[in-house]
Amino acid sequence: MRFFNTIRIALRALRRNVLRSILTALGIIIGIAAVIAIVSIGNGAKAQVQASIASLGQNIVTVFPGNFTAGGVRGGLGSASTLTVDDALAIRAQIGGALNVSPDMRDRAQILANGLNWNTTIQGEDVIYPDIRIWPIAAGAMFTDADVRSAAKVCVIGRTIADQLFQGTEPIGQTLRIRNLPFKIVGLLSSKGFNYFGQDQDDVVIIPYTSHLKRIARRPYLNSITIQAASADQMARVQQEITDLLQQRRNGKDPDFTVRNQQDLADTATQTASTMTTMLLWVAIVSLIVGGIGVMNIMLVSVTERTREIGIRLAVGARGNDVLRQFLLEAVALSSLGGLLGIATGIGFSIMFSHLKNMPVEFSTFWAGVGFTVSGLIGVAFGFFPAYKAAQLDPIEALRYE
Repeated sequence: MRFFNTIRIALRALRRNVLRSILTALGIIIGIAAVIAIVSIGNGAKAQVQASIASLGQNIVTVFPGNFTAGGVRGGLGSASTLTVDDALAIRAQIGGALNVSPDMRDRAQILANGLNWNTTIQGEDVIYPDIRIWPIAAGAMFTDADVRSAAKVCVIGRTIADQLFQGTEPIGQTLRIRNLPFKIVGLLSSKGFNYFGQDQDDVVIIPYTSHLKRIARRPYLNSITIQAASADQMARVQQEITDLLQQRRNGKDPDFTVRNQQDLADTATQTASTMTTMLLWVAIVSLIVGGIGVMNIMLVSVTERTREIGIRLAVGARGNDVLRQFLLEAVALSSLGGLLGIATGIGFSIMFSHLKNMPVEFSTFWAGVGFTVSGLIGVAFGFFPAYKAAQLDPIEALRYE
């Protein structure tokens, strides 16, 4: 019963100075709100990156040009390419876990149709490319193996191309010109939208990679090779076997390629977001420490202001532990209230950020629980010294205090 009386007295003391109590808890509120908002926005950013990587397809391994030494200078990822169609065909024939393989060509070019023009990405791919990317054909069909073998002038277009050049008309069967070469549209891809990096995935024209090599780029090398592993648990093995195969094909020379799997790409893409989240969390922790110091400061002021009250309580039979418990509970109640308000503020800010920036946020009940627990622990840690000081007051001296 004495414990509940102590709680009632502590809450009554906080209600006497509501404004001061709120201002004291402001540091805790800001710190907890920052933690909740940073974690929510960070989790949303990571989820968006992962969704964008997942839109590339499932169990993807990609071979990029680069990572070579020429004249004593090492080139990085995307340096001059030496990847060839033969490399892609060798992977398809010799790597058992490679379910699908597509040589990749990529350039930007001006296209024309219906008296309109548009600058877009021209991709050269194999017929299996939509299956690798999990990118259904919305209308028409994908070009065929025969089209690839004959380097046919056919193409499949993205939704953005249809909207820009064929407004109100059916694009299937019509012709668009790429670098003054006519290509017949045989298919329309379903909409994929923007990826995490702000690139419109639907702003693309896909043609047979042979057509791109012979008619558009007129160069022998590929931009990359996309491989789909048979299952997720085979990705690491497939990646290593591809590395060994390409190294063997280059007779042991320094690697002029880089092999990455989908998880590597996801980790690279989320690394910046994770680093920024960690840095901001440290800022929030500093804010919480400052808030705790504020709680300690106000509690010390409260002990000084209520010295006579403490003396009267001690004189009528209260023990030092009762006084310590009262002031400690006041500090914990103040910090916990700040924690609750901080959680609500953090959620509110995250929702507002999501609407303003059109970015997803993911709330974490775990971090909300951590925030509330930490706010209570701050009350204990920073409230103990003022409470101990109050409990050690001499009743006679306290009653004489003016």
